[in-house]
Amino acid sequence: MNIIELNGVKKDYPLGNTTVHAVRGVDLCVKEGDFFSIVGPSGSGKTTLLNIIGCIDNATEGSIKIHGEEITNMADKQLTDIRLYKIGFIFQTFNLIPVLDVQENVEFPLLLMKKFSKGEIAKKTEKFINEVGLREYVKHRPAELSGGQRQRVAIARALVTNPDIVLADEPTANLDSETGATILELMQELNRIEKTTFIFSTHDPDVLKYAKDVVKIKDGQIISRENLNH
Repeated sequence: MNIIELNGVKKDYPLGNTTVHAVRGVDLCVKEGDFFSIVGPSGSGKTTLLNIIGCIDNATEGSIKIHGEEITNMADKQLTDIRLYKIGFIFQTFNLIPVLDVQENVEFPLLLMKKFSKGEIAKKTEKFINEVGLREYVKHRPAELSGGQRQRVAIARALVTNPDIVLADEPTANLDSETGATILELMQELNRIEKTTFIFSTHDPDVLKYAKDVVKIKDGQIISRENLNH
């Protein structure tokens, strides 16, 4: 079953007197439980495409379906619910809340969901902080962490809600190769056990080894798709 379907998706940005065509008529289907990579040079449209799939950015044209539901004309409240309950994000810029410590940053989406007890929140938060190797840093704020540690906080926060879909923009860009491999193996495990669908953009050939499907994008268009059948 397709968990994500894009048909004829375009995204244009005005830039002064010109228009930037960031995404140009993309058709893309992603199956439930896929481990999917989008590759391409800087400026090729990878991040824009992830933001459109993640309901962070609106397409200029085209159709986007998540779980078979058309999201293109949804109200903001519905899109907020999809982002909160169905999608986890790992941003290149981390997007952590500076005044909150590691534990508070990771538990934040669980508090927003308003469906877990304090005990459940504590248990889930602790589990994912441990999984990304930050047990000793739970009371540190983002400014007291290295770039790699902040990336791991962002990853724990994205995974803690057990989302159906995780979108990751260069998820290992700020990590050393050993930590990057650990994080990718954690994602693989979740993909296998929870059937979580992962879509990540990357430049890194080591990251590509983990993907089941690789889509190459250039100048806002898909130029190839390859199934790697690991």
